[in-house]
Amino acid sequence: MVVVVLDSCRFDSVVQARPRSLDKLGSLERRYSFASWTAPSHYNLLMGVLPHTSPRGVYASQAYSRSIARWSDRLGVVDLAAFDLLPRMWLPSFLQDKLGFHTRAMVSMPVLNPHTPLAVGFDSWVQMPRHNDFGAMLDALTFDDHRPTFWLLNVGETHYPYAPAHEPEGDWPRVHGLHGVFRRMAEGRPVHCSEAPAFFDAEKMARLQVRQVDVVRHLDGLLDRLMQMVPPGTTVIVTADHGELFGEDGYFGHGPILHDKVLEVPFVEGRV
Repeated sequence: MVVVVLDSCRFDSVVQARPRSLDKLGSLERRYSFASWTAPSHYNLLMGVLPHTSPRGVYASQAYSRSIARWSDRLGVVDLAAFDLLPRMWLPSFLQDKLGFHTRAMVSMPVLNPHTPLAVGFDSWVQMPRHNDFGAMLDALTFDDHRPTFWLLNVGETHYPYAPAHEPEGDWPRVHGLHGVFRRMAEGRPVHCSEAPAFFDAEKMARLQVRQVDVVRHLDGLLDRLMQMVPPGTTVIVTADHGELFGEDGYFGHGPILHDKVLEVPFVEGRV
């Protein structure tokens, strides 16, 4: 099983990019993340609770139960229920202990580094040298001939600055002042509110969204390569941890933002 998380990739960016590789898996769905930034959304995912469909007329407990029950089909386990994941409620540990899976991860974002609790239950958890190199992940992707493997792949190209691996760093867009502010905060130096980065204008915001759409198009070929690499019968899920704001209602980015566009994510699932 391979779960690909396109970091920060909002649903309509995938719709506009129309990556053909996803057609091999199934229908693209609009789903909703349980969180608006990377770490908590990955925690939900690794509990076995994938982005949801926001169903009406059901209790929340029913929705959680249905989400967990879907793993029965994915894993070939009869009547898998939430209590089967007890006491840890942690999918990687369940896969290791109960089903004999190798559990492995390659991640792009520093907030997911191997020292975080998210790495618990994984045989290997690799922080990639670059934040935007899905191709390098595929170069390192391996499968065992004798044991099933679960892979989590956190893909950073779709995260700001929305850059494919081949693009020179000097060509990346930059939020004026943002990098210097972060550096001073990391050094423990005070930052006055007057030094906050200036907000992008609408034209620049639009160009950033185009960059995310373009990078999804770039990833299409790499996703197709992934489909060709996995063993027959592999379940592949492609989704995102959260969306992104490009100036809508005065927001940019993700995190401390309450907005539909930061929660809307793509979701495609199928067996290769």
